[in-house]
Amino acid sequence: MKDKFIELKNVKKSYIVGEKKFNALDGVNLSINQGEFVVILGPSGAGKSTLLNLLGGMDKVTSGSIKIGDNEISKYSDKELTRYRANEVGFIFQFYNIMPTLTVEENINLIKDVTNTSKDSKEVLKSVGLLSHADKFPSELSGGEQQRVSIARAIMKNPKVLLCDEPTGALDSKTGVDVLKLLREQADNDTTVIIVTHNSLIAEIADRIIRIKNGKVESNELNKHPKNIDEVKW
Repeated sequence: MKDKFIELKNVKKSYIVGEKKFNALDGVNLSINQGEFVVILGPSGAGKSTLLNLLGGMDKVTSGSIKIGDNEISKYSDKELTRYRANEVGFIFQFYNIMPTLTVEENINLIKDVTNTSKDSKEVLKSVGLLSHADKFPSELSGGEQQRVSIARAIMKNPKVLLCDEPTGALDSKTGVDVLKLLREQADNDTTVIIVTHNSLIAEIADRIIRIKNGKVESNELNKHPKNIDEVKW
């Protein structure tokens, strides 16, 4: 049995739109265990990206608490959140956000400027199948290869949590499967991987499936029989 690693208690995130208050998250309670491969599903506007931003320390709760490991990040100052983002969390987005003027290896070595927990760049590139592309520029890579650069950059810092916002959204199904296999490997190595997606097929390979609607958690269930990635009819 894996240990509980992430816990949210009555988390609310409100925004003022005109003269009205809008609750992007409205009393969210959930827990996630260490090393789980988690998929968060829900329609547009449900609160999925807001939840990801709060877990990543990119935004602050209006009320409630978020605990990751032994640390209640919802009480962190701006400085503490900056340190948390630099050392504890890896981010992977639908659009790769890599620097076009830097080579593959230079892109992932940028992490060394923000954290002191970084891995060896050659080992990381080898793990994502890009060692032979280390000296290439992003324009010389396919979309799938560019996404693997962004994954390499995220795992370069040896994060405890990988937060992924539609990581396969811009990829064809075959390339998307390759990316999911890389993310699954991270979870198998005890990194907690959380994927926000509209693609319900990804839930078939998840350890935990969380459904969000109208800012509330509709369900938070363990997948008793997660499929192998190659078993899913993509």
